[in-house]
Amino acid sequence: MEDFARALADFVRDHSAWAAPIVLLLAFGESLAFISLLIPAWGALVAIGALIGASGISFWPVWIAGGIGAALGDWVSYWFGFKYKEHVAQMWPLSRYPEILPRGEAFVKKWGIPSIFIGRFFGPLRASVPLAAGIFEMPYWPFQIANFVSALVWSAALLLSGDVIAQIAEWLWRRV
Repeated sequence: MEDFARALADFVRDHSAWAAPIVLLLAFGESLAFISLLIPAWGALVAIGALIGASGISFWPVWIAGGIGAALGDWVSYWFGFKYKEHVAQMWPLSRYPEILPRGEAFVKKWGIPSIFIGRFFGPLRASVPLAAGIFEMPYWPFQIANFVSALVWSAALLLSGDVIAQIAEWLWRRV
């Protein structure tokens, strides 16, 4: 996985025009219930964030693309849960991780709308909270508001953490 993130970051460094579309797809996959279980993309997002200051890539379009991708991933997951209800647990790859959906269900029942925001920042919850919200028919508009706001905050946090790490590494490199 580290090789994938490194290769993708190298591609983005060499082809900065592709930064926003790639970040959109990575964030979508990271937030989509089924894909995020198989291919965690947060490392690649942090690596691309590290390129923002160093390569002159504009933060704003990459940030918005990441937020939109993440929100769309949760939106599709919510819809999937709403449409297929409890049958989702028997579908692959969720059938390989039987503990994920009950954890998401308990989290959504305990925290309600804030669970969408909180769940965005924790790996297994990121995959299951939108599904559980759809299964239990969380009201659509409150879900979407929490979804889009949390997606923008999450995208900024990943990209900016990569940028900060790159700046610290550069500072240390000059000092050593």
